[in-house]
Amino acid sequence: MSTAYIIDAARTPRGVGKPGRGALSDIHPQRLLGSLLGSLRDRNDLETADVEDVVIGCSTQVGKQGACIGRMGVLDAGWDTAAPAFTLDRFCGSGITAVNLAAANIMSGMTDLVVAGGVEMMSYTGTLTPAVPVATMDMGNLHLREMHPQPHQGICADLIASLEGVGRDQVDELACESQRRAKIAIDEGRFDGSLVPVRNDHGEIALEKDEFPRPGTTLETLGQLPTVFDQFMEMPVDETGETFSQLVARAYPDLRLEHIHHAGNSSGVVDGAAGLLLASEEYVELKGLKPRAKIVAMATTAGSPTLMLNEPGPAARKVCQKAGMTLGDIDLFEVNEAFAVVAYKFMRDLDIDPAICNVNGGAIALGHPIAATGSMLIGTALDELERRGDSKALITMCTGGGMAPAVIIERV
Repeated sequence: MSTAYIIDAARTPRGVGKPGRGALSDIHPQRLLGSLLGSLRDRNDLETADVEDVVIGCSTQVGKQGACIGRMGVLDAGWDTAAPAFTLDRFCGSGITAVNLAAANIMSGMTDLVVAGGVEMMSYTGTLTPAVPVATMDMGNLHLREMHPQPHQGICADLIASLEGVGRDQVDELACESQRRAKIAIDEGRFDGSLVPVRNDHGEIALEKDEFPRPGTTLETLGQLPTVFDQFMEMPVDETGETFSQLVARAYPDLRLEHIHHAGNSSGVVDGAAGLLLASEEYVELKGLKPRAKIVAMATTAGSPTLMLNEPGPAARKVCQKAGMTLGDIDLFEVNEAFAVVAYKFMRDLDIDPAICNVNGGAIALGHPIAATGSMLIGTALDELERRGDSKALITMCTGGGMAPAVIIERV
């Protein structure tokens, strides 16, 4: 089996994902991805005709993000037209899954040079009419709803917190720490090696630095924020009139649901794109490339669609088993802060020292551009392994439908 090496990892800054407010909100999603791919080419003097596939995650593949945005981004970047691409959707987990599929193709010996990543323009998807469904399935499918009630992910976060006995103080402390760590990382330039500017159609720089962080966040300011997802409970799911409250009651009729998540301890709505350049050992030797890391193992798990945020822990255990490792062999962990309870439960259940998990902050501080986030986390982990001189990192994240992809990388 061939080795899949990571040659480079790059990402755009995260722009505020609100129309008219974010610096990227007027950029076409294809241009956003094209700008990222152009930078990845230029950083590596990449012979794009050699690229055997480009695997791009995108969760909302409609309108401007439809029509195989992976291929359109390749063309927008001005790459050689010989470079093919495809687009996949595993909700939030798309960015890790794209990298895992690319690595698997290389490890199988079928390809030698692949680019993988993701893109999501939340400033665009939030404008779609009718709005993109807040649940992770077509709620009009009554048969599936009867089998597997799937509430809004924010309600799911509160549901898990209620079942696990996690309180608001605990999630607010995690959120505040995420902002603190992100500020340190930004101030010390820890992201600078992977950040590439986004250029508009005229070649002008639209954004160079992350736009979302709120470094002045304190526990006091978080404590003043109203919870959000209790406001969703009596909303009708669809034309049937069933509410999210009724949906939750189907699965947990006797639970007293406590709402603890709000805008300050949930992931930020942002725009962004990320990509990794992966190559086989043969291509590395042929071109004299210098790998930065290698893919050690990959895994994906799935569990309850109703408690759809609970799989990062099982995924971490499974990928360690695939690698013949224990959790104690891992130097750094990245778990997406979709909601604070996700990261809190992950560290608690796996007995992971918070000092080695999300060390540069997470999506609460930096934002979560859905299908791009997983690829961003892999790059962030790689940068930090190099900065610290550490060896191995495990990256995972929850995703809609009750799934979680995971990957272990090892610095070369």
